[in-house]
Amino acid sequence: MMSNEKPLTRKQRRVARKKAKLMAGNHGRMPASLSDALTGDDSLPLDDLAKEYWVKDLKNPLRIIILPTLRILLTITLHITYYLKRLMPIQFKAHRFLQWQICFFMKYFVRPEANILILRHFQAESNLLNFVIDNSGKDDVEPVLIYPKMIRDLMVQTFVHHDQGVLMTMRDLQEPNRSNWPIDSTDLQWKNWNPVSVDYGIHKKKFTQFLDFETAHELFKTSFCLWLTAKEYEAAINSFQFDHSVGLLIDDILGASHFADIAYNRFPMILVGPTGLSYRFLMHGFFVEHVHAHLEKVRASVGLEN
Repeated sequence: MMSNEKPLTRKQRRVARKKAKLMAGNHGRMPASLSDALTGDDSLPLDDLAKEYWVKDLKNPLRIIILPTLRILLTITLHITYYLKRLMPIQFKAHRFLQWQICFFMKYFVRPEANILILRHFQAESNLLNFVIDNSGKDDVEPVLIYPKMIRDLMVQTFVHHDQGVLMTMRDLQEPNRSNWPIDSTDLQWKNWNPVSVDYGIHKKKFTQFLDFETAHELFKTSFCLWLTAKEYEAAINSFQFDHSVGLLIDDILGASHFADIAYNRFPMILVGPTGLSYRFLMHGFFVEHVHAHLEKVRASVGLEN
């Protein structure tokens, strides 16, 4: 041992022994954890920050202990609420109270990483819709302006507005001008694209913020159904199905052939109920993030800022 080398501490020796044991049982290589593999996989484009926060969110022990039980119980309450709301002759709604509930729980009980992913999603999906609008060849389609940067912005730019952004865009995009599709990357229009910017950080974490993304969604899916009318809720949960349509439009605009393939929610003509809602919700979020990251690479390739 060189004179300037410090002896290993007891903890360091224990870590070294554990590492040597693991390598010995794995043909001389360190075994990889699931999070290691998820972090290293870049086959699908994904924003580095979104990937980091999602992998960190997946490590929340609540997902192992509490989430499976909540998923069973709250799926039952969701289905009961869904069918009762559809049977009621007089419909009631409370949009503002619903948004207050969501914002309150996001601020005090949901992990900051999950909150950032939620805020990112609103902005990223608005960008996808605006990209299609800007390159549709139609001048009479209003852009989507849902870009909340902080939790309190969700009191104005609500989840209902977010879902309506999809529905109104698909309604107004009827018969786009496809004569110049596909469009060369240098000629693409980005008029209403806004780089994602969230004025909220993980350093603001309160000690009560312990809910991961999936657990928070499970807790709120019944409330979302309760405080909307039956028609509003049906429109909201079926807005996911337009992932397929948006993917096909972007494929045609870019001359690509893979965005529609990664859309899990497909065929919007087939109306769906609340069964499997949580999984469809997650797959919708990842579809938006994957396509958004690809379009950001296209922007970067022509010298535009992200």
